[in-house]
Amino acid sequence: MSIEIKTATAEPIRQTFSHTRRRFGDKPASRYQEASFDLEAATNFHYRPLWQPDKLLNDPTRTAIVMADWYSVSDPRQFYYGAYVQTRAKMQENAEHDYAFCEKRELLAHLSPALREQIIQLLLPLRHAEFGANMNNSGIAADGYGTSVTQMHMFQAMDRLGIAQYLSRIGLMLDDGGLAALDRARALWQQEPSWQGLRRYVEDSLVVSDWFELTLAQNLVSDGLLYPLLFQRFDEQLCAQGAGQFGMLTEFMRLWFSESQRWVDAMVKTVINESDANREQVGVWVDHWRARALEALAPLAEIGPGQPALEDIDRAFGQRLGKLGLPGARP
Repeated sequence: MSIEIKTATAEPIRQTFSHTRRRFGDKPASRYQEASFDLEAATNFHYRPLWQPDKLLNDPTRTAIVMADWYSVSDPRQFYYGAYVQTRAKMQENAEHDYAFCEKRELLAHLSPALREQIIQLLLPLRHAEFGANMNNSGIAADGYGTSVTQMHMFQAMDRLGIAQYLSRIGLMLDDGGLAALDRARALWQQEPSWQGLRRYVEDSLVVSDWFELTLAQNLVSDGLLYPLLFQRFDEQLCAQGAGQFGMLTEFMRLWFSESQRWVDAMVKTVINESDANREQVGVWVDHWRARALEALAPLAEIGPGQPALEDIDRAFGQRLGKLGLPGARP
């Protein structure tokens, strides 16, 4: 007796979900596509927001920017919740190793009083700016339109909360677990004249009603100038002064900034390429907030890397804007 083994292939009736089939065709979709496109409710709302009755719950008119399809803005990192969590878990694991290494060997205990004072003056107050960035991006996630847009800002909000916590942890390490350094940083943020420009920038951004203007003010302009100044140039200054070990504690911030620039640039480029009106409006907003950011950062640059460093950073930022299709040179 012979046994004949046969295989049968069952062809699926559909290759993907309805929402991705309508946008990408009836073919297998990536996890990013399944979790990012056409998920936000757009019809059949039961009520309008009581606090804003002229708008729908998910309303594209909460910004002056007009897009035929906000889902044309996508994340070049292909982050949906699962991919985001896995990536950040790896980054956090590396950061925890660095922090544990510094704590075990008491590397910050060998800092001179002058270097310790520089770090307290120029880095620790940033924890308050990072909490502001968390609030701004949370607001954008609430007011923005399209899941592919809002989820990027929600991920950004949680990243900023994590960075604020890392800065707080640095303050605890500088004070051997005490709160004196963090209390001093709060006092600097609230009272020190050199920090009041950035504090005013953050507080003014908290009440910006147009969510796309807010993402430009926070994620493009402020981050694009502040991070190279205080997490790159200041780190180079500390290394030159013999405090290279401190760079282990801020490596997460530098890696994060390099990564986050990718989605910010992709978003801005897509928006300004949509229409001349968008390009003009974005240019006006960027010029306004860029001038304010440079004014706010100038006193901090004088304390740390110096005014020439800020000018170099601004020139590099102008080149970045030029690559996006915006005027790069300041008027």
